[in-house]
Amino acid sequence: MARLYGREWTRRELEARVGRIEQLGGVQPFVMREGPEAAQEVFRVRTGSGLSYWVHPGKGMDISLAEFCGIPVSWSAGNGDPHAAFFREEGNHWLRTASGGLLMTCGLSQAGAAGQDQYGAYGLHGRIHHTPARQAAYQAEWQGDEYEMRLRGVVEETSIFGHKLRLTRTITSRLGENSLQLNDTVENAGFTPAPHLMLYHFNFGYPLLAEDTRIILPESTCAARDTDMEMSRMNEWQTPDHRHAEQVYYHEPLSQETYICAQINSPSFPIPGAASSAGGLTLELKWNRRTLPRLVQWRMPGAGEHVLGLEPSNCWTRGRAEEQEADSLQLLEPGAAVHYEIELKFTTN
Repeated sequence: MARLYGREWTRRELEARVGRIEQLGGVQPFVMREGPEAAQEVFRVRTGSGLSYWVHPGKGMDISLAEFCGIPVSWSAGNGDPHAAFFREEGNHWLRTASGGLLMTCGLSQAGAAGQDQYGAYGLHGRIHHTPARQAAYQAEWQGDEYEMRLRGVVEETSIFGHKLRLTRTITSRLGENSLQLNDTVENAGFTPAPHLMLYHFNFGYPLLAEDTRIILPESTCAARDTDMEMSRMNEWQTPDHRHAEQVYYHEPLSQETYICAQINSPSFPIPGAASSAGGLTLELKWNRRTLPRLVQWRMPGAGEHVLGLEPSNCWTRGRAEEQEADSLQLLEPGAAVHYEIELKFTTN
């Protein structure tokens, strides 16, 4: 049953109260009209109980703006959501067209710093965030008394004489539930082994991030990417500081459980209509440790770039060559596939 407005409803009880279910929640397709975003198709998903988010088939089926009760929870980059045609792969040009938003996928054969290896030169964070999906579609339908919204697309990273990797993504939400489930399958459609680096770059911003926000990380071994990074403020947030340089931390969760989770607790998150003492929001990010054994934390409380990244991954962010040097580069054999599961859930305090 769908839980809305403080009670549970059957399908027929809800249908009796609306002309069409999209009055309460659902999926709506749009086309963006101006600037670097022009001509892109996007899907807006509304769960009816607070959560809404935008999915971009033209940018790897990634997710841009996400809101809870009309208040943003994600961070949006100053770039906006530029069309993939503006992307240049070389070096750090990824930074000019990356969207920010709730999710930027980094992969499929490269994630992290730009560099060069025996496969050739590669840019920052790979190509998949800037690759349009094929077979992009959505389906919203009743399954008994639950209304399910499901988006699916196929994103391919291919090259003549090179790798042939295929990502099939499904994003699922349900009416009355403030959560989304991400199910990805990456397969090697080629006939030679292919390097496979995968990092899910989730980005959270103001007002979810405030001075009283606390970040609850899984019990892990932890190391800073750079030797001059302080380790004492990983679980805190702060006011914007234009002098602040990014800090990146590498976490290897110790739990042997199948699923690992991290939380962001924001006691002052301004839920409309709630008294100040009754406000607040907790976000839980949960993922399958078997295929995503690492967590990268990007702490950037700068001015403008005021963002926290929580990034489940199968690699660090030093790039493909260093992964190979450390003997941790994952290779996907011809015809082999790997499955990724991530859930994002919002709960009012």
